[in-house]
Amino acid sequence: MSEETIFNRILKGDIPCDEVYSDEQCLAFRDVNPQAPVHILIIPRKAIKSLREVKTRDAEILGHLLLVAGKVARKEGLESWRTVINTGTEAGQTVFHLHLHIIGGRSLNWPPG
Repeated sequence: MSEETIFNRILKGDIPCDEVYSDEQCLAFRDVNPQAPVHILIIPRKAIKSLREVKTRDAEILGHLLLVAGKVARKEGLESWRTVINTGTEAGQTVFHLHLHIIGGRSLNWPPG
């Protein structure tokens, strides 16, 4: 990935975050513009622009991100939550570094948006 995103800068430590989980493959932190009482982002340390860019070799990190989402949601005391991955501008992706949203702590309507 050639362009530097805010998530790259967070991973490098240039921008602080309210970290809730970290391991060798990913970082989870509270969203600065929460859409629910619990709104956490999980980003891979590997630079992947979006789901559109993933390859078969990324299967392990994608599975890991989902496992971490469950672990973080339970740690936050959530019994129900939504896991969202926006892919592309029209879907609401504003930072082009793959990331998962964990959203919960209130009733979530369907369909979204």
